[in-house]
Amino acid sequence: MNLSDSPTPRQPDELFAGAGRRPLARLSAAEAVLAELRSDIESGRVPVGAKLAAEAALAARYGVSRSVVREALRSCAALGLTETHTGKGTFVVSGRASADLVLGRYSARDLTEARPHIEIPAAGLAATRRSDEDLATLKGIVADMAHEDDPAAWVALDATFHGLIARASGNKVFETVVADLRDALANQSETLNLVADRQGASDVEHRRILAAIETGSAELASAAMAEHLDAVNAALGSLRKR
Repeated sequence: MNLSDSPTPRQPDELFAGAGRRPLARLSAAEAVLAELRSDIESGRVPVGAKLAAEAALAARYGVSRSVVREALRSCAALGLTETHTGKGTFVVSGRASADLVLGRYSARDLTEARPHIEIPAAGLAATRRSDEDLATLKGIVADMAHEDDPAAWVALDATFHGLIARASGNKVFETVVADLRDALANQSETLNLVADRQGASDVEHRRILAAIETGSAELASAAMAEHLDAVNAALGSLRKR
């Protein structure tokens, strides 16, 4: 993608089907698309009930790939601004972001309430039960995340990291629950990265969790995971205030 450093002027009527638009410039590509969509919806320039143009049309309009548009639309849906209906399209359902992210079957509040009871003890157990192979795999994932510049690929690695810690705990309940939460966790991370710029901070926090697991200290690993979840919750709180 060839995107410049500053946004092009808005033409909100062109969010509707059938209109043209110059390529959108870069904040990051998905972040810029989300910022444009969110601004137009929350300002009322694109009203509740409006149908957005199809992914391919939006991609052409903004000068980005369909995967970038898809990422931005998922975050719009997570913010409660839009809903996508298979075979019908994406519609604006609210002019204001929800106080709680919508993450498929679960909400951000669901995750916030449940994760500390699952992932903190799982990290502690992983520190004492992980195998050398588990540790090597986690190190590889953390290294890959530090160099990953594709937001969707990073989110997938993030979900895998948390899933592998649960598996390394040796507790099948933790492993199964975290696996079940994978899509919701990925959606939440994707939205926080776009809206609250969480990716760099998460990389640092993941390295701390990994280092604690490597020491074999359940106390340190549990504390590192707790700090990570606290930071995620703080980001969610800042998102609600935007």
